[in-house]
Amino acid sequence: MEWPVSDNPISSATRARGRPKAWTDKTDQNTIKSLDRALQILSRLGDMEEATLSELSSALSQSPATVYRVLTTFQAHDFTEFNPTRQVWSVGAGAFLTGAKFLRRSSMVERARPHLRRLMEATEETANLGIAKGANVLFLSQSETHHAIRAFFPPGTVSPMYASGIGKALLALWSEKRVNALLAAQKIEQFTEHTLTDAAALTADLAETRARGYSFDAEEKNIGMRCIAAPVFDIYGEAIGGLSISGPVARITDNRISDIGAIVRSEANALTRTLGGVPPTEV
Repeated sequence: MEWPVSDNPISSATRARGRPKAWTDKTDQNTIKSLDRALQILSRLGDMEEATLSELSSALSQSPATVYRVLTTFQAHDFTEFNPTRQVWSVGAGAFLTGAKFLRRSSMVERARPHLRRLMEATEETANLGIAKGANVLFLSQSETHHAIRAFFPPGTVSPMYASGIGKALLALWSEKRVNALLAAQKIEQFTEHTLTDAAALTADLAETRARGYSFDAEEKNIGMRCIAAPVFDIYGEAIGGLSISGPVARITDNRISDIGAIVRSEANALTRTLGGVPPTEV
């Protein structure tokens, strides 16, 4: 049985809670522009890993004085750190500790740990857990292989859905109309010669993914690396994330793809059951 295809990633039974209806208004009077600007600075600094004041100011097209005030304010809360010897700024431990609370509140991360471990041991490749975050996949956890050459996606790493194993496993559950809307709304980057930037090619790939029950990233983000993934469902039958394995072409050879795909799909289904869901193949 093929996976169900949906135009809406959120069940109609799901309702926003914790705020009045009026608070959904995101017009200017309900936003704090200075806070918005500060968070943009922190986010860009995270992307750059480290930067001098002038480098960060230039990247954001903002004045050094403004950026400096924001950085020092964050520094008071350990959200940024400054290396006086090298004159560079970086994201601090405070930001990590705050972000880690997201992982702690997610039961999926904790419950996925044994599944990631089993997946890594069964395939001898790095196993990953990720969820959709806008047009990207956000990696939440992983179990690393012991091989010296291996894929590495630390928690917090993001990757475009169209060039990611987990991303394509989730996109395969979307309607063609919704996939096309996603592609039209973002800049499609040709990471490698294998990246599926053409809508027709991606649509065909997603159809194959639905039919076999797992996705296959054939060096579409990084040359020399392959990824195989399958979705994880919650109690409402909604895809809330995916499991994947990633490794070099030399080990994930063509004759292993089908066998590894079956293992990944089986472990994703096992995690689905752990979360109280029912895999679509069992409906």
